[in-house]
Amino acid sequence: MDKYYERLPVLIWGKGKLSHSIAVCMLQAGCWVTMITEDEQAADCIQQHCNDAYKATGQRIATDRLMIKAKPCDDKKYGVAIIITGEDVSEKKTAICALERMVGEEAIIAINMESIALQELQKDCSQPERLMGLNWTEPAHTTRFLEIITNDLTNKVLTANLLNIAKKHWNKDPYLIWGEVSVRAKMLYAMAREAFYLVHNGYASIEDVDRACRNDAGYYLPFAGNFRYMDLMGTYAYGLVMKDLNRELSRSSKAPAFFQEIMGQGGLGMENGFGFYEYDKNVVEKWKEIAGKFSHEVQHIIRKYPFGENG
Repeated sequence: MDKYYERLPVLIWGKGKLSHSIAVCMLQAGCWVTMITEDEQAADCIQQHCNDAYKATGQRIATDRLMIKAKPCDDKKYGVAIIITGEDVSEKKTAICALERMVGEEAIIAINMESIALQELQKDCSQPERLMGLNWTEPAHTTRFLEIITNDLTNKVLTANLLNIAKKHWNKDPYLIWGEVSVRAKMLYAMAREAFYLVHNGYASIEDVDRACRNDAGYYLPFAGNFRYMDLMGTYAYGLVMKDLNRELSRSSKAPAFFQEIMGQGGLGMENGFGFYEYDKNVVEKWKEIAGKFSHEVQHIIRKYPFGENG
C-alpha cells in the first residue's frame, strides 16, 4: 500500500525555516511538492538550501517539482499532507480543518506537535484515524530524525505506510511513539530545565553548560544514544549514581528569571540578535553557514556508523 503514497505528491502547509528544509527533503526524495505559505522568502530559502547541498555533497536537487501557493485550494491528489505550525491548539486545528477539505480521504495528515496531545487535535477531525504527529529537526534534509506519534485512534495501516516511506524515500531513521505527546520534547526540555537550574543557582555559566553538552554528549549521542552508551560504559554504575543524584535534580515547573527576561523582550536568538548570547548580523550569517556545513558532515558520519548495525 505504501507504493500508492510513493506516487502521489506531498503537500506542505507552514512557514519558517523548518518548512523550507522539509520541502528540500521531499524534493531530494524525488517527490512533487506543493507548499502553502505566505512566506515570500520561501522560494529563495529553498533554492539556497539546494545550492548549499550541491556545494557540500555534489548532489543536484531539482526545484522544478516544487509549486508554492499563498492560499489553499481544493486538490485531492496528495498522498501526504505535512503541517508545520506554532505550538498553539487553535492554529493547529485551523490548519487541520483546512487540509481535511483540501485533500482526498485517503491522504495522511501529519502535524508537528511537542506539548499538545494528539487526542486533543483529533477531537474535531472528520477522520481522526488519519491524523498523526510528525516531528522533525532542522535542517530536515540533512538530519535522520523523524518522530511519528500515534494513539489508539490512529489507522495502523497508514502508520506503517508513513514509516516505510520515511525509511525508504525520505532518508530518515524514524521511530514510532504510541502515546499522545513527543518523547523528543520531554527529553529535551528535561535537560533544559536542569541546565536552567544550574545556571540560575550559580553552579555553572551558560557557556559552561554548552561546553559540557558539546564535549560529552555531543560525542556519544550521535553514535549510540543514551541507553546503548550506558551499556557501552557499564550499565550498573549508572544505577548507583542515580540513587543519589536523582533527588538533587530540578523539579521546577517555572522558567527562571533570566529566561523569562529573554522571553519578555521577544528574544529569538540569532533571528533578532537577542538570546542567551549576543549576536551581530555578520556573526549570525557565519553561524548559519557553519551550522549548515556541520550538519552535512555529521550526516556523513552517522551514515558511516548506522545505529544497531555495528555488532
